[in-house]
Parts: sequence; C-alpha cells; structure tokens
Amino acid sequence: MSMARDNNGGYSIVLTADRTLMSEYGGGIFLGFSACVPKGLISDRLYFSLFCPSVDVNEYGSPIVAPCGTRKIEAALIDYGFDEEDVFVAHPDHLEKAIGPRTKVLGITENDPLGMGPATSTFTQIFGGEAYMAVKFREILNHPAVRRFKPKIIVGGPGAWQLEAPDIRSKLGVDCVVVGEGERVVGPLFEKAVRGDRIPGVVYGEVVDVDEIPVIRGPTVSGIVEIARGCGRGCAFCTPTMLRYRCLPIDHILKEVKVNLKAGRQPLLHAEDVLRYGAKGVKVNPTAVIKLFKAVKGCEGVKSISISHFALSSVMDAPELVEELTAITGAEENRWMSGQTGIETGSPRLISMHMAGKCRPFRPEDWPRVVVEAFETLSENHWVPCATLIMGLPGETEVDVELTISLIEELRPFKSLIVPLFLVAMGRLRNRVKSFTLDDVTPKHCELLVKCWEHNLEWLPILLKEWSEMAIKNRVLRYGLTRILMYGAKRVREVLQICKRDYHYDLQAMVRDFKSGRRAVLPLPVRLLLRA
Repeated sequence: MSMARDNNGGYSIVLTADRTLMSEYGGGIFLGFSACVPKGLISDRLYFSLFCPSVDVNEYGSPIVAPCGTRKIEAALIDYGFDEEDVFVAHPDHLEKAIGPRTKVLGITENDPLGMGPATSTFTQIFGGEAYMAVKFREILNHPAVRRFKPKIIVGGPGAWQLEAPDIRSKLGVDCVVVGEGERVVGPLFEKAVRGDRIPGVVYGEVVDVDEIPVIRGPTVSGIVEIARGCGRGCAFCTPTMLRYRCLPIDHILKEVKVNLKAGRQPLLHAEDVLRYGAKGVKVNPTAVIKLFKAVKGCEGVKSISISHFALSSVMDAPELVEELTAITGAEENRWMSGQTGIETGSPRLISMHMAGKCRPFRPEDWPRVVVEAFETLSENHWVPCATLIMGLPGETEVDVELTISLIEELRPFKSLIVPLFLVAMGRLRNRVKSFTLDDVTPKHCELLVKCWEHNLEWLPILLKEWSEMAIKNRVLRYGLTRILMYGAKRVREVLQICKRDYHYDLQAMVRDFKSGRRAVLPLPVRLLLRA
C-alpha cells in the first residue's frame, strides 16, 4: 500500500466506515458489543475514550488499520484497474482531508446502519434511544464535506440489506447499496459512478470463487485475516449460513498475516467457524486446521493467534483439535483464547425446525448435550466462548424457553459470556415472520434474560481482570475502565434483583417505569456524572 499523498482536491474514490468500526476495543471481544448500546447511557467522551478508542490516524487522515471489509474493497478496486493513488481509505473523523471537488464516490462499510441488528435492537428496545452504529453512520452522510461535494454514496457490508428499500435510501441520501459479496461487482459499479453514469439503487453481489478474493494491501482492525467465507449450515435466521462455504489457500492467508504484522498486529483468524477450515462438509478436518495454525505461528513475528468464531458442534466433533490448538497458540500461557459462538436455544425441537445444520454431525435431540460438553472441553483448554441466544424463534413455546433456561443453568460452572438477543427476521425468515420485540417478551423470556446476565456478572470480575492485564498496558486506563465496568455490573445486579423481586419478571412494566422516571436506574449524581 503506497502512502497517501496530500491532496487538497480530494481523492476520486474515498472508502470509510463508521466510527464504531474504527476501534479495536482494547483487544476485548466482548467490548465490541458496546457499539450496539444506545447513545446516552454514558457520555460520548467516556465511551469513545475508554470503551471504543479510535485507531491511530496518519497525517492525511487515513487510519493505520481499517475494517477487513473495507480493505477487501480497496484491494478489489485496485485489482480492477483503479490507480492506487485514487483509492483512499479515510477515517470518518477526518473526511474533510480526503473529500474534495475530485471526489466522485464515497464507499461506506456498515454492519448495522439503521440499528436493526439482533444485538442492537435488543439493547435499544430495553434501554431506549438509538445505537451508536446508526448515529455514527448518519454522521458520515451528514458530514460537511459530503454535503458540500456530493459524491455518489455506495454502502456495503453485513448491514447493507437494511437499506434496500428506495424510500430509506432516498431519505438518507444513499445512491446505491451492495448486498452480498462485493469483489465481482464493485469494480464496474465504481467505474460507472466515477464517470458520472447512472448507477442502480441496489446491486446484489455474487458469490465469488477464492481466486477472486483479493489479498489486502493495508492492515486490518485487530489484525483480522479472513480464512474462509460462507457457512452452508442453513440456519433460517442467519445470512452468512446461506452462502457457499469456501476456504482460502494458506499462502493467501499468510500474505495477509504478513501485511498485518508489518503494522504491529498479531493475526486474528476469521471465519464463521474457524474449526471447519479445510473441511469438505460439516465434519472437521483436524489435519487442515493444524496445518494452517502451524503455518501462521511459523511466520516471523507471530507471538499469538486469536480467532473470531467457532461452532460448538465442531468442538464436539474434534475435541482433540481444541487441545492441539491450545498448545499451538499458547492459549494456556496467555490465560485464555476467546471467540464467538452460537447456542441460540436449548430446545431440540427448535433446532430441528430452524437450524438442523447447526448441530451436524450430531442430531437435534443431541444439542443440549453437545453444548454442555463443548463448554466443558473449551473450559479445560482455556477457551472462553462468547455465546449468543435467540429469543422469539418462530413457533417457540414456554416449554422451549424453559429448556433453554435449564441449559444456561448447566453452563454456570464454565467461564463464558452468554448474550440473549431478540430474533430479527433475517435470512430465510425475512418477510416471512415478524421480528421479536419487547412487547413479545413473556415473564419466562425475562427469566431467561435474567439467568444469562446473572451468569455473565458472576464471571465478569475474573474475565475483566484477566483481559485487562493482557490487553491494557496503561495502568491508569486499566484502572479507570475496570472501575467503570465493575460499577456498571453492580448496578445491573441491582436491576436484575428489582426485576425478579418487585416486578416478578414483568420486563415491560419495569422498562416503562424506568423510561417514565417513576423508578431511577442510577442515583441522580451518578447519572449526571456519566452524561457529563
């Protein structure tokens, strides 16, 4: 990647992402969820300095590291034939340094532009307000340089589907959204936009072969390196599961690892299920996974390897692989390794109805056992899962929720985080069922939510201490962040007790009282301090 030159006229193509994606969250995988929390719970100054500090920026306003999706589009455009000097990745807080009269296109990477994602909608419905992701996306669209020079605005990324409706795009001033994989379509699309030709409002990206996925030219946030794309397990509520599963060659992966190492970033291997690397179906291929991890560990400068996601069924399909990867990555020496995974439900019936592929090669009726034994295997090998649950799956009954509660209680001994989320009608469920909302929450759902957060709060002090000592070298910053999080945990415990004792799990009534001011969540002096 060439160094950006000073260009008062702006760059022909500017790529950016909202401010919540321009942070490495101190290396804490669970702190990334804070971007889904509504603006206003704490002051912006506190949030963006402690929870979501910005990545560094060079003198031209370009971030030292950028989201992986942005880097892929940058590489795809250059591979297509655009001059490297004309494709500029800009930090959203410094767009005025990049956008000028020469700027024809502004490409934006977005995870959740309208705050409609599962985590975002769960938090905003409970707490009220608007999520930071949505707020910061709109700030880009309304940036003075964007409004003045009026480049064509093209939005892509996991949340692009939220902008498909013409009235939404018109209201926001978005010219085009790219839904799906962008490598094959962005070149011709951006070429039209640069020439001033008419571009379509929606472009559906095609599933590309691995040889069409470019090698990134610039380093990524948290050193993320894509090792596989798609999933193919077919969960009805999910988008990645619908895409064909493909693994990138090891030499491609190592090139991207080296790009990140030059920027001082250790590799974080990303796939919907890292343990399925090299697999032909759902059966784990331990030889291929071990070969990959050893190759990455063998790169000069690699001291640690992190992962993004894994499937619990893959853990149980090859428990010995987890043990082997612990030895290769040094997870025991580094205290633990974390990754995101999905429990979704404790009901074999709902697994069979909506996500039968999730438990393969096991049967839906085996799912609760698979989850518990997988957590046990992970615990023994110093892996800390950050797991999701989905409330409100179509056809869910009180019995299904009770089964999930029972499962969560079985997981109490294992160091982990479990995040309950409201169903968002995505994937195959889109336009077929309605999303789950606060109005749909029953006392039994609320009991499940409380059980999950009691579990999290039990483990939070240990996780926070271990993570902060690993990730935050600045003692003052570590002390400040730890104190704030522990104070927040104390208050959440009090709210959970109020919900159980005073409201008997009537979440809607409690939320109404908090929002109306009839009951204060925090003492007035603390509320004023956090919003200062």
